[in-house]
Amino acid sequence: MIANIHPTAIIHPEAQLGEGVTVGPFAVIGERVKIGHGSQIGAHAILTNWTTIGMNCEIHAGVVIGDNPQIKGYKHEESYVIIGNNNVIREYVTIHRGWHKNDATRIGNDNFFMANVHIAHDCQIGDNIVMANYATLGGHVVVEDNAFISGLVGIHQFVRIGRFAMIGGCSKVVQDVTPYALVDGHPAAVSGLNMVGMRRAGISSQTRGTLKKAYHILYHSNRNTNQALSLIRNEMEMTPELEHLVGFVETAKRGICRGRKVEMVNEGGH
Repeated sequence: MIANIHPTAIIHPEAQLGEGVTVGPFAVIGERVKIGHGSQIGAHAILTNWTTIGMNCEIHAGVVIGDNPQIKGYKHEESYVIIGNNNVIREYVTIHRGWHKNDATRIGNDNFFMANVHIAHDCQIGDNIVMANYATLGGHVVVEDNAFISGLVGIHQFVRIGRFAMIGGCSKVVQDVTPYALVDGHPAAVSGLNMVGMRRAGISSQTRGTLKKAYHILYHSNRNTNQALSLIRNEMEMTPELEHLVGFVETAKRGICRGRKVEMVNEGGH
């Protein structure tokens, strides 16, 4: 099936549109844009510069993808936005391309970005991530698979968000959020584990219990981070999930969000 393009849309003749692509009224598709099979581009959306969209993506009204990064002194070099398959990008989301020559903002597959989300230059976004309305990522932020970022969350540049982490609404995140954690507040602090998210993803009760024990050592044992990591490595069986957690903390250049003085969430928590 050929592309279905509204007569008011502006499509550069050198843009590459896959089979079955739909382009809505007054959308603008630039010269170096590539759009995969079956993707839908909504009314007034703007895709520009070196932007690549995968297959079966839904890009809604007013979205802007691939515009210049919001940096003083930007030199207008060739840089990219690369987006995978099956992403839903709702109204007025903005996604900016990399800062320097050949840099890229990368987004994986099966993500859901609600209205007015902002993803700044050079961010690296995994798969199966939800970002709610007005969530904002500064430059160079990394978000691992299956994270959930609630509405009105602000995430500082260079921060990393670990897999299966869940961030509460209106939080201010200035340090790395460890995998599997629940965080909230100004600044954000860890208040428990995302047991519900892990359970829904099929992570076993044994693994959840192991992570709960590790989090108690890391956040509630009155040890510093290095002491806690040493105890975890020496006295616990290192499952793949636990290995990922320890490796994440060991490579946290900005430090990690600290723990709040509350009981860890149990198996019935949210």
